[in-house]
Amino acid sequence: MLNNRQLFLQHLAIPAEVPDALEIIRAEGIYLYDDQGQRFIDLVSGVSVSNIGHRHPKVIKAIEDQLKKYLHLMVYGKYIQSPQVMLAGLMASRLPENLQSVFFVNSGSEAIEGALKLAKRINGRSEILAFKNAYHGSTHGALSVLGSEEMKYAYRPLLPEVRFLEFNKMTDLDQITYETAAVIIEPIQAEAGILIPDIEYIQVLRKICDTTGTMLIFDEVQMGFGRTGKLFAFEHFDVTPDILCLAKGMGGGMPIGAFVSSKEHMLMLTHNPALGHITTFGGHPVSCAAALASLEVIIEEQLTEQADEKGRLFKTELEKHPLVDHIRQIGLMLAVELIPGYDVSKFIKMLQKNGLIVDQFLFNSTSFRIAPPLTITNDEIGLVIDKLKTCFDLLQTN
Repeated sequence: MLNNRQLFLQHLAIPAEVPDALEIIRAEGIYLYDDQGQRFIDLVSGVSVSNIGHRHPKVIKAIEDQLKKYLHLMVYGKYIQSPQVMLAGLMASRLPENLQSVFFVNSGSEAIEGALKLAKRINGRSEILAFKNAYHGSTHGALSVLGSEEMKYAYRPLLPEVRFLEFNKMTDLDQITYETAAVIIEPIQAEAGILIPDIEYIQVLRKICDTTGTMLIFDEVQMGFGRTGKLFAFEHFDVTPDILCLAKGMGGGMPIGAFVSSKEHMLMLTHNPALGHITTFGGHPVSCAAALASLEVIIEEQLTEQADEKGRLFKTELEKHPLVDHIRQIGLMLAVELIPGYDVSKFIKMLQKNGLIVDQFLFNSTSFRIAPPLTITNDEIGLVIDKLKTCFDLLQTN
């Protein structure tokens, strides 16, 4: 009989070859446990999914309570379901006036798809501007606005009338015109290696979009729900997008996403044509119950407020090591840039052997990601820093 690893390699369709994949049998808090009995500290959080740690007790209870009531009932939007409306209400209470209508979907990619359609529906235009080295997902629309030709050339033709700007380059904003339906941007570029734009740049972008009637879409799929030290990343820039895309850290470990706009804008999806955007499983009641509990934990435990201090603990200590060139940090999201000449992928494998799980960025090969659950304690951060320094020393001597 084939074991799990053999079945994984033989039958599971995967996007990349991972012959040395870990077999995780349990997860709790910041820890992962494999089938060999080894414990790992998760410094990736499932790519910013497990913001409140793995299997938070309040999320588990919310899931269990909902399981006793009902699972899927009907396609999204047909019935009033308590987990959906309570989650939307709590989100709206934390969002500005023009972001009060929440459309629940299944993932970040689907949130991007809905946002692109909504933007075109609002102003009747078709041109979309996106940014080089941006990652927005792998479905056709999301892939069309992804800023790497290497990841999409094999799937062309994609959406027409999509053009790309340089991130944080003020003069490129002149390309936004009265023909532009939408500008889609990550307020902090994630897969480019945690690139943080100038506040003035984002504010000028907002003003130009206001002038031209262009919809400004913020992709906060990775950066939302406390990761950056604000509940939502746009709060760092004193601007508000027209459409906000969320997912990952939203569900406390369960699959869910959303795009958010004004009620006036969202109502445009109800006519000409009707059913302008539909989903069967979007806003699944179990996922919404988990997401509601997760957001309550983030608020009640003040995890957002602690994120920047915890991130600076990592930055202050790790930047002292001679192998570290510099660190880009916002909240509890860091890109550790190594000095030239050292192989980041080799270092990541070394860290895994020593019980630390980190990850590379898709569009930056010279740094690695540190983004642990927001629930990580200062003592646990100290432990991680000691382990990282030990591994830096080993890399330096090898």
